[in-house]
Amino acid sequence: MPTISRFLSLLAVVLTAIACSSSVEAPFAGSEPARPLPEFSIQDLEGNLFTNENLDGRVALVNFWATWCGPCKIEMPWFVEFQRKYKDQGFTVLAISLDEEGWDPVREFAARLELNFPIVLGDDAVADDFGGIHALPTTLMVNRAGEIVATHTGLVSRSTYEQEIEAML
Repeated sequence: MPTISRFLSLLAVVLTAIACSSSVEAPFAGSEPARPLPEFSIQDLEGNLFTNENLDGRVALVNFWATWCGPCKIEMPWFVEFQRKYKDQGFTVLAISLDEEGWDPVREFAARLELNFPIVLGDDAVADDFGGIHALPTTLMVNRAGEIVATHTGLVSRSTYEQEIEAML
């Protein structure tokens, strides 16, 4: 009876998946063991140094992006809204551009979208310091203790980000 053995095999796989997923205590999608935000010091759009100390005690959405990245262009207006909605509750977005062309395209993009949060220009070394950023967009969710608690690679739904922000605030 091959169909019964296939059924039992499938049932075993499903039960194993349920057992494994129920044992994970994840506050939200993308959760991972908390790890400290790396120490960094990067020049922002205004020419000031922005460091991890600027995020102390704040919930942060740290987004690696580029002006040429399609999904990044979709997310940026959401981040503008999040900054507006949650900044008074101790939240900030930090946008780390990995544009290799430098500040000119970043400044133009930021002005066009009226970005209202800190923007810094990173490079491969910065991407490595943050755990190796290999795709854009990549977004790190950082709690008030300065720990990265979730990493999202690629386009994630606006509601997912908003739920995670609210859970950490």
